[in-house]
Amino acid sequence: MGDMSEPDVTTIIAEVEAQEAELVLATFTHEQAWRLGARLVELATERELPVTVDIRKGTQQVFHAARPSTTPDNDSWIKRKVRVVYRFGASSYLVGLRARAKGTDFNADQGLLFQEYAAHGGAFPVRVAGVGIVGVVTVSGLAQQDDHALVVEALRELAGSRPAA
Repeated sequence: MGDMSEPDVTTIIAEVEAQEAELVLATFTHEQAWRLGARLVELATERELPVTVDIRKGTQQVFHAARPSTTPDNDSWIKRKVRVVYRFGASSYLVGLRARAKGTDFNADQGLLFQEYAAHGGAFPVRVAGVGIVGVVTVSGLAQQDDHALVVEALRELAGSRPAA
C-alpha cells in the first residue's frame, strides 16, 4: 500500500473530476485568455514560482510567458501535456491519475511516446458551456499537483466560481 499520509488516488480523481465539472465558462475570448495568463504570471511572481504559463485557443498559442529559473524544457513539457488534454478530453493530471489508479504506465498502456505525451499535472481543458473543450491552460515548473492547483486557482477567479464544499 502507498503512504497513508497522502489522499487515496481515487479521492484525488474525484476532486479533479469535480473541478473539471465546475470550471466551465460561458465564453473564452482572446481577452479572457490574456487576463487568465496575466493572472497566472502575477500569482507566480508574488509567490516567486519558477513556472512557464501557456494558453491556447484551439491550436493557436494565445499567451506564453516564462518566469526566471525556467528553461526550454518547460516548453517541451507544456506541448506534451497539451497533447494529452486534446487527445483524452481531460486535464493531464486526471489522465495520469486514472492510469495510476489502474496500476498502469500511461505511455506504455496507450502506446504513446513519452517525448510526445506527458500525463503529468499542469494542463487543464478550457471548456465553454454547450461547446466543450475550446482550449488549454498550462503551467509547467512545479510538482505536477502544484502546477494543476495554480491553474485551477486562476480559472476559478476567471469563472467567478468558488470550490465546492
